[in-house]
Amino acid sequence: MSPMMKLVDHVVRSFKVAKVFRENTDKINSIDFSPSGDTLISCSEDDQIMIYDCEKGTLVKTVNSKKYGVDLIHFTHAKNTAIHSSTKIDDTIRYLSLHDNKYIRYFPGHTKKVISLCISPVEDSFLSGSLDKTIRLWDLRSPNCQGLMHLSGRPIAAYDPEGLIFAAGVNSENIKLYDLRSFDKGPFVTFKLNQEKECDWTGIK
Repeated sequence: MSPMMKLVDHVVRSFKVAKVFRENTDKINSIDFSPSGDTLISCSEDDQIMIYDCEKGTLVKTVNSKKYGVDLIHFTHAKNTAIHSSTKIDDTIRYLSLHDNKYIRYFPGHTKKVISLCISPVEDSFLSGSLDKTIRLWDLRSPNCQGLMHLSGRPIAAYDPEGLIFAAGVNSENIKLYDLRSFDKGPFVTFKLNQEKECDWTGIK
């Protein structure tokens, strides 16, 4: 096994663009690596999903989502599957088989645009945040929402690396930490951040 590269300043400055992909005809709105890191998926406002081989630097497949649109795409733990939010018709989250371009399951519930999607690092569950001021907890095996949180403003969400805690960013000014096993009891800690300029958070890690 080759030694790990340390991303120190002079190493980062030495990086150069190795490949440019120009298949999309509109703005790319989301990208994600597969759990193994050998595949990259992207989606665009032209309603196309692109799948790339990272080792070969080649486009593997194009999947169209003209009916529902596509945003916030994420690989799941199952091979050749992904979830994404919708930009057309409604705000349903969709579970897609990339092998045959068929939907495995739909996750309805949000009433406004979904702005945050996060897959659990350890199991088949995910979090979604919406402009309807809710965060929902889902299980990929069921179309029914497993948990619902009403918040005071625009929410985004993320899991910790162990999948035991999740963070909710609210109105781009507060971060609330919840125990996934007892999130209905409220956050166990809240951080209030002072904004230097007006902006909306698009994600947290």
